[in-house]
Amino acid sequence: MERKRDGPSLAAVRLRALAHRLRWKLLDAVYLEGSATATRCAQLTGESVASCSYHLNILGKYGYLEQISGPGRERPWRVTSSRQDLSAPGPELEDELASQAAIEAFVEQEFDRLRSWRRRLQAEPGEWQSASGLGGSTIWVTAEELQQMKDELLAVLGQYTDRGDKPTLRPDGSRAARVFYFTAVSPPR
Repeated sequence: MERKRDGPSLAAVRLRALAHRLRWKLLDAVYLEGSATATRCAQLTGESVASCSYHLNILGKYGYLEQISGPGRERPWRVTSSRQDLSAPGPELEDELASQAAIEAFVEQEFDRLRSWRRRLQAEPGEWQSASGLGGSTIWVTAEELQQMKDELLAVLGQYTDRGDKPTLRPDGSRAARVFYFTAVSPPR
């Protein structure tokens, strides 16, 4: 693993770029739009164009976004990958801290999305209200069973991921939907 001179690994520094809530909002905005300029991101997030431009450039610097050609002088951004690995890139403390910071920003963004969804749910057509949901369950399982559940959830999600990158695969009437899952063991007593 490559290390910066007297500092954290480049992978940890790259992961730290995701430790900002606005950057998660920008990744979402660019992904949902297919591509977007700083101006469009500002419209979607309510942030200033300058702030969006700065954070888009950080995401670009670390490879999460890339600039593409646009009409005229526009330089929109697009997401380089719809999946992000937030696990610590190595065994060092800096790696773990970078992972924790990125995960905390990610979870805060998910909670913001959840609160927003709850506020606007009644405005959705009945079929979308019915298809949406929130729930949780505490169950008694072994580590192997929990791993199996996680793998099965990822397999179900995997059946639909190509639609994000290939709009021609999206059925008529489809909309972007967010699925957030969380599997964790309770602390020992």
